[in-house]
Amino acid sequence: MLLLEAFFAPFFRRYFYYFDSYPLVIQIAIFLTVVAIVSTVIAYASILYRRYRGSRHDKKIARINPLLDEILTESIILNDDLAEGKPVEEIPLPLEKFDRPRFKTPFARQAIIERLIHYRKNFSGDIGLLLRKLYIELGLEKESFGKLKSFKWDRKVKSLIELTAMDMSIADVNILPLTNSKNRELRAEARHAYIKLSKNEPFKFFDVVSEPLLMWDQLELFKIITTTKDISIPNFARWVTYSSNKSVVAFCLKLIVHYNQQEAVPSIIKLLDNKDHYLRSNAINALGKLKADEAEDKLVQIYSSQPLDCQLEILKAIGRMGTGKNLTFLRQEFLRSSDFDIRKNAAKSIISHKQHSEEMLGELLDTATAENKLILKHCMNPLIKY
Repeated sequence: MLLLEAFFAPFFRRYFYYFDSYPLVIQIAIFLTVVAIVSTVIAYASILYRRYRGSRHDKKIARINPLLDEILTESIILNDDLAEGKPVEEIPLPLEKFDRPRFKTPFARQAIIERLIHYRKNFSGDIGLLLRKLYIELGLEKESFGKLKSFKWDRKVKSLIELTAMDMSIADVNILPLTNSKNRELRAEARHAYIKLSKNEPFKFFDVVSEPLLMWDQLELFKIITTTKDISIPNFARWVTYSSNKSVVAFCLKLIVHYNQQEAVPSIIKLLDNKDHYLRSNAINALGKLKADEAEDKLVQIYSSQPLDCQLEILKAIGRMGTGKNLTFLRQEFLRSSDFDIRKNAAKSIISHKQHSEEMLGELLDTATAENKLILKHCMNPLIKY
């Protein structure tokens, strides 16, 4: 209340003659009402200003884009030298067409960058290379690199998007620290750019990651890695063995399964002794999907000492391996367990053994309880997955 008295009371005495005579509650109510009104006015003014700026930007873009489209269509897409098969590096570009005052402003330069990126996303091959050559000869890559030095994270993100789209090399010293940024958007874009642009070690940032890879980050990275052409795929067992970031290890296990890296199996088996049950569960899942039957006996051996999530993964893994060696173990778990998930996964794994388990399956259907028969018939539906 001392703060209210010192800073706001003189204002209210001036504009509210009887302010001092009001009860304290009324004084506070007047103060809060004025604050609410001022905040509302500021908020509406901010919204209107943003809309005005957006409208001006759209109008300026609508004026400049047709000019750029005309130049790019004539000079790049319908380039006569390109049609005749002349090498891209020998084709002269009409830089004088961009030497007009209207193309010299920062806004116009940014519009040119964005238009070049737009066309490069739609054209590959020599046309894409010619667009990149124009980007470089106009000195636009210097402006993109300039944004990378900005203190604002959104300008850095824009820089990475531009440089990635135009396939420009970025020094590791400039981009690697950004792959570990606290800002989620900057961190994700830096990792995207590093994978796209690094020619030798596109996964080096796994060595410096200290923050957990969130599930959304993993989905984005997985999409980038699996869709990037000519990417150098390493043996991901390297990070399974040495990384101290368990989210990186879990993500590498997914990549090992995707690329069917059988040489990584020994490293994954070592994870079965890890104290973290999250990593053990992921390792067991990977071994099952890789059909690493050399690990089957160890999985059965450690089964009784594992938490429920690991036990379920072991049952699934044995079913995926389908060797027939541990059908008795699966039958035992199906009959003796009181946990529904264990019985369901044991039943599904028995059925997954196909010809190895036909006799056992017939016996179970004849002798099992009504509930267990229902589970078996449910799991026999080929549409039912683990």
